[in-house]
Amino acid sequence: MPKSKNKFAGPNFFEETILDKEGNKIGDIRIKPSTILWKPSGDHLFYSIALDTFVQWIKKRRTGAKKVKY
Repeated sequence: MPKSKNKFAGPNFFEETILDKEGNKIGDIRIKPSTILWKPSGDHLFYSIALDTFVQWIKKRRTGAKKVKY
């Protein structure tokens, strides 16, 4: 894992459990300053992608991602 070039002012990472509409666990997402990690329900290891790579990917038209006001 490359040394992080970004950092959070608070905790080292944020982690959330994602549930479907029936409350069943889909997986866990962990956000770090330079990495996004995803662990599907039942898996023991995370899939990891560099934040820079994710940013390049999500902005491409073919992903279907849209800009939204939040």
